[in-house]
Amino acid sequence: MDYKNVIVEINDGIGVLKINRPKALNALNSETLIEIMDAAKALESNPEVRVVIVTGEGDKAFIAGADILEMKDLTALEGMAFSQRGHDAFAALENMQKPVIAAVNGYALGGGFEVALACDFIYASEKAKIGFPETTLGIFPGFGGTQRTAKLAGLAKTKELIFTGKTIGAQEAYDMGLINKVVPHDQLMSDVMALAGKIKANGPFSIRLAKQLINRSLYMSTDDALMLEAKDFGLCFATKDQKEGMTAFVEKRKSTFKGE
Repeated sequence: MDYKNVIVEINDGIGVLKINRPKALNALNSETLIEIMDAAKALESNPEVRVVIVTGEGDKAFIAGADILEMKDLTALEGMAFSQRGHDAFAALENMQKPVIAAVNGYALGGGFEVALACDFIYASEKAKIGFPETTLGIFPGFGGTQRTAKLAGLAKTKELIFTGKTIGAQEAYDMGLINKVVPHDQLMSDVMALAGKIKANGPFSIRLAKQLINRSLYMSTDDALMLEAKDFGLCFATKDQKEGMTAFVEKRKSTFKGE
């Protein structure tokens, strides 16, 4: 698929998915949502890629939100379909077996922050601005924001953020538990690439199983989740990576994992 609104780059096992509509502050229209989903699936199926980074083109915005010009005249059924396109695109990120890091380099508002929340975790520039302004437009976050935000920040903080439509800085978002780390603006991508490199060096099979277990823990009883954890822990011992990792530890050398 040829992309008009996203850029995909792959370098040494790290894939970068960049939203590329800088004149519109990388706002999400239907075409962009479809391209995000397709690019995520392509990165998932590429055996060379072990870690994925999601960011925005330009120096001002990660993603400023959904495209209001497209949304303003939608009917109820069209609005539902638009929301579902967002759900489908972000599920492709959230359910990717590989780790996905959001590098929030500027405004991440509405649908833009919902993209970041669909990633495994978020690093943000100190200049980043985060919020859900949808209620100031007569709607509410419809790409998963009501659900994923509450699981990170709790019900009360999520309600305050959504009901007021206010915008907060990166530090406040960090204090709320919405992002993992705030970094100097000019260091964001270098810090995230370094982080991706550390993750890439670890066993990909074990990371994949751990991600699945952590994500599913939100929807399972503790007893069922622990039973599944024991089963998947055992599966690791059927891999060459486990043998390599533990042998390397005993031999006091660095492991070389192949995802096998």
